[in-house]
Amino acid sequence: MSKADIGLIGLAVMGENLILNMADKGFTVACYNRTTSKVDDFINGRARGLPILGAHSIPELLGLRQSPRKVMLMVKAGQAVDDFIELLIPHLSPGDIIIDGGNSNYQDTTRRTKYVESKGLLYIGTGVSGGEEGALTGPSIMPGGSPAAWPAVKPIFQKIAAKTDRGKPCCEWVGENGAGHFVKMVHNGIEYGDMQVICETYQMMQQGLGMTNAEMHATFAEWNQGELDSYLIEITRDILGFKAENGEAVVDMILDAAGQKGTGKWTAIAALDAGQPLTLIGEAVFARCLSALKDERVAAAQVLPGPAPAPIKGPRAAFLRNLKLALYAAKIVSYAQGYQLMRAAARENGWKLNYGGIALIWRGGCIIRSAFLGRIKKAFDRNPALVNLLLDPFFTKAMKRAQSSWRKVVATAARSGLPLPAIGAALAYYDGYRCARLPANLLQAQRDYFGAHTYERVDQPRGEFFHTNWTGRGGTTAASTYIA
Repeated sequence: MSKADIGLIGLAVMGENLILNMADKGFTVACYNRTTSKVDDFINGRARGLPILGAHSIPELLGLRQSPRKVMLMVKAGQAVDDFIELLIPHLSPGDIIIDGGNSNYQDTTRRTKYVESKGLLYIGTGVSGGEEGALTGPSIMPGGSPAAWPAVKPIFQKIAAKTDRGKPCCEWVGENGAGHFVKMVHNGIEYGDMQVICETYQMMQQGLGMTNAEMHATFAEWNQGELDSYLIEITRDILGFKAENGEAVVDMILDAAGQKGTGKWTAIAALDAGQPLTLIGEAVFARCLSALKDERVAAAQVLPGPAPAPIKGPRAAFLRNLKLALYAAKIVSYAQGYQLMRAAARENGWKLNYGGIALIWRGGCIIRSAFLGRIKKAFDRNPALVNLLLDPFFTKAMKRAQSSWRKVVATAARSGLPLPAIGAALAYYDGYRCARLPANLLQAQRDYFGAHTYERVDQPRGEFFHTNWTGRGGTTAASTYIA
């Protein structure tokens, strides 16, 4: 019997599709699932006639693979990953590789990398983005963990990954320990932001402009041909044009209560821990939380005052141009904030992240893939030390072009009583970032007044702290201070 190039555990949709992708690219794959009947169903079904070998136990799975043995876990994040690691270790030899391809928390991946390496083995925690279709036809892959493991999996990962227009694989080594899963987490946070600003745009079209699904479908189709060309705009176009067998628009039949699996929340928590202002992504997470309060919102709609629903005044075409630019500007802010978080995490963890390379990984296959990412790649090619995407000449110019439209949209939404939490937060962040003097001097005075938390002075070097006895009763003792 031929030996497999790689083994994969977990035959849910993502696992099955990745196996089929590998087989299609010429690799022999061994597969195992804890419920072994799923192995038989897969081998006799979708995998029939392909170079895919079924196993009914972990020893059998490992016996089917070439050395160094590589086994990829496509199981639910959390305890299941740790459980399988423990099941695998007794059957592996030094230099063998365990790969976690699920949406694991990067801190768990850092812990697991150290643990697996202590056993003489190698570990990879890799983000895989693209959903079911991407797994089958070519996902974006973000591997990190044990650097010595990368040469052994690189030929497989780069061959099954999506490709850019120029044929570059959307897969490259990210960094040590949890770097790969951290970058995937930020990807998902940006995905939350992208989806939310598109949804807010949809609400402005539907409730503000009174547009029909057909009109919105046509508008998103047009927008997908220009600077907003992206997978999420594309599927929004398709969703708005999709009808059930009875002729009803499916999107109108869906309850407005969003779910989430936690990666957006992890991104927001990581930003708070790092002292980074990921305001748009944070608002996107909270918007999902607010949507889930459906019953409360229905009750509140009957009693809380606000502007009566009324069509936005003025030519529709002009407002749609403004709305498009507001969406584009918010999208830029979302990526700028995400890259700020990655830069902060790289400093803290000693990762040498290739920011332009990350844009290339995301250029195809993943959920946030878009033409826009090519611009990000060029920005970091021009200046690898770029501290904020907004400061790149291309994006500075884009923000200048969007200014008036962006502000008009946010102001119109406020007057109309339509919520724009993410688009509005993006504008507030932009104005805060470009503001040379914020009111934090007053905030520091307040903190020093009630808690003796001290402050820095404009006429003294940074890093020197002072305390004022504001009441004449506080004395000179000061508390410790913390600067995000």
